[in-house]
Amino acid sequence: MANPLFTKKPLDILMKESGDSAHGLKRTLGKFNLMALGVGAIIGAGIFVLTGQAAAQYAGPAVSISFIVSALACAFAGLCYAEFAAMIPIAGSAYTYAYATMGRFVAWIIGWALVLEYLFAGSTVAVGWSGYVVSFLGKNMGIEIPPQFTAATGSELIKTADGWMAHTNELVTSLEASGISIESLPHVTAIVNLPAVIIVMLITALLTRGIKESAIFNNIIVAVKLIVILLFVAFGWQYVHAENWTPFIPDNTGTFGQFGVSGILRASAVIFFAYIGFDAVSTAAQEAKNPQKDMPWGILGSLLICTLVYILVSFVMTGIAPYQELNTAAPIAVAIDKAGAGLAWLSPLIKIGAIAGLTSVILVMLMGQTRIFYSMANDGLFFKPFSKIHPTFGTPYTSTIITGIVAMAASGLLPISLLGELVSVGTLLAFIIVCIGILILRYKSPDLKRPFKTPFFPYVPILGIICCTGVMAFLNGITFLIALGWLAIGLVIYFSYGSKNAKY
Repeated sequence: MANPLFTKKPLDILMKESGDSAHGLKRTLGKFNLMALGVGAIIGAGIFVLTGQAAAQYAGPAVSISFIVSALACAFAGLCYAEFAAMIPIAGSAYTYAYATMGRFVAWIIGWALVLEYLFAGSTVAVGWSGYVVSFLGKNMGIEIPPQFTAATGSELIKTADGWMAHTNELVTSLEASGISIESLPHVTAIVNLPAVIIVMLITALLTRGIKESAIFNNIIVAVKLIVILLFVAFGWQYVHAENWTPFIPDNTGTFGQFGVSGILRASAVIFFAYIGFDAVSTAAQEAKNPQKDMPWGILGSLLICTLVYILVSFVMTGIAPYQELNTAAPIAVAIDKAGAGLAWLSPLIKIGAIAGLTSVILVMLMGQTRIFYSMANDGLFFKPFSKIHPTFGTPYTSTIITGIVAMAASGLLPISLLGELVSVGTLLAFIIVCIGILILRYKSPDLKRPFKTPFFPYVPILGIICCTGVMAFLNGITFLIALGWLAIGLVIYFSYGSKNAKY
């Protein structure tokens, strides 16, 4: 008797489920919508934060090369995603692909790991969104939100000349160096991050209302953030000083990963996570009008657009400001300030672009999570209410509402540092599983109809596995311990519920 742990979901059933009338999800997304979803998920905190930090700490002006290296690593996985998404146009992303190729238990593990990517990424970005909104309202609109409602529960905030800031060792050292006693400044203990809770609540309501409405909203805010970024590139180019690009690849300091060629590679591992999100396109496969043709466009097109944008921004940013000065949470703002009065008008627009960018990331991440829960529940591996479809809106409303409530709690109560640690492992594991799945299916089912085929097989999936594993090697060991704890919780749910209720 076959081991039920490795029971695969039959491909003919998957194909049948992909039909328009299978489970009520509405097919309303075209090629443009799918590409916009990808761009909406990718361009967020990465371009507004990680670019400057990677340049200052690891690669210097050569951070643009690091983006190309990261894009290649993502492209290997992206090509594999495109083949699966066109062949098996079902909501669920890597979870569904794993179920078809490696069996129920691996599918459960990857589905549970994807919660780390989508749910906690949405919560993480909501906290970042809160920071930009509080800054914009306070410095640009004169509207002050009580500090008790702007940070994670229990966080200690200190009022400085630059506003309320989290109590950190770096802040204490900086203040003491300026002759300011930390005890002399006002202190507040945060109750809840209210703006983060509110944005998650609003996006949850939008996602419950309908995928078409969500896509239209996403298209608008993607357009806003792209316009703002392109304004920075177009007008910032006039303030570039070529000497800031010399040397383009700073000499290595003698420590691996600090400048030189190893620094470029180290930076590529850091900014790899600026690309997280292109795989979210695959979660909308069951709501695409023509998934066989449009899914590859959505996945690979969004990846290409974002790579070009990242390279242009990194060129202009490091050309305006010396890379040593970009190790900040707002490197684009630093570059604008460096340009002087000529670009001062762009400063509030950059904040608006950042807010728009982060809003679209939250939307796509939460949408992706609800579709994964929906697929798992539809297969019997997760709790049945998560598979319910709204009779009018055609959305998995129970999954959406519960996911939103959990995300609201996480974003309102937990610090961004803890949330951020949980995202990377789930993403990389998903990429690796998808690449392995393509290898398995090509050899075991070579005659299946493949509207899109990963080129240069088997080299592309093998390189995807190698690249993603290599990036994993740069992660903090604590991250793996947290992931193991998360996996333990998942195994309890699987053996107590999923294994007993699985349909296949």
